[in-house]
Amino acid sequence: MNETPALPADIEAMSYEQARDELVTVVTRLETGGASLEESLALWERGEQLANRCEAWLEGARRRLDAARERTAE
Repeated sequence: MNETPALPADIEAMSYEQARDELVTVVTRLETGGASLEESLALWERGEQLANRCEAWLEGARRRLDAARERTAE
């Protein structure tokens, strides 16, 4: 089974926009290079967690839209 591990509390508390903005920062830091292997791995892991948070927000929005469409169709 592919269960998503629990997110750190600071990421779990982020809005979509906060998580997205930090993810952009993480990706930029990884793309510019210069970080040690250890730092790069930590950035990668943080980026994965931020991407998971963004995906959770988007999935929640999708469910809300679907529910609203169903109510409208009735």
